[in-house]
Amino acid sequence: MIKRKIRKATSAKIHRRIRVNLSGTSERPRLAVHRSNKHIYVQLIDDVKGITLVSAGTVEPSLNISKGGNVDAAKAIGKTIAERAKNAGIESVVFDRGGFLYHGRIAALAEAAREAGLLF
Repeated sequence: MIKRKIRKATSAKIHRRIRVNLSGTSERPRLAVHRSNKHIYVQLIDDVKGITLVSAGTVEPSLNISKGGNVDAAKAIGKTIAERAKNAGIESVVFDRGGFLYHGRIAALAEAAREAGLLF
């Protein structure tokens, strides 16, 4: 129980440190990533207006992702968010890894989004 609290506090501190330097605008929104053990979620956020422009996650039934906690699911979400961003007229984003290490599922999502045409 105590380890979980310490880990959560540490993760929050890392995320606050990252967010000081990152901010999304209408032209270049913030690509915010959240990962849990079972799923991965992504949003394109305009921090000036405080709204979410586009979102995707492995919990969406339309994506037909059976297991959301693996690298293949992260690649699918990266491709999906890039397609939805293109449809919304967004070419370039600021990547916010949300305090998670740029490794594994986070890196796979970012690479898939880049391959699908997002610039960051």
